[in-house]
Amino acid sequence: MAEYKRYITQTQENGSVMISDDVVAAIVEHALTEVEGATFHYDVKKNWTKGMKIVIAEDNSVSIGLNIVTKFGCSVVDVANAVQAAVSSAIESMTGVQVTQVDVNVCGIARQ
Repeated sequence: MAEYKRYITQTQENGSVMISDDVVAAIVEHALTEVEGATFHYDVKKNWTKGMKIVIAEDNSVSIGLNIVTKFGCSVVDVANAVQAAVSSAIESMTGVQVTQVDVNVCGIARQ
């Protein structure tokens, strides 16, 4: 089984910058809160590994897996597509790395 990195490493002129997978998780969490009709399936602040999977590949590309709940009355497909776009855009703009995929698993519907 391949071993994945816990840090994104970017070589700079005067050294290197290492971005932790915890930072990527915080970016994902913030991006998800910006999408209308979506929330995490689990309380991510307690244990984000239950509702999110982050894989940093050897080439520093990132893939994300999310478990979400959609709000009753919202289009599940539209919410999932919006989550994919928001998460991908946020990670790419804040870290400068390529997001290869964002898998969204809709685990339920909330009546709120």
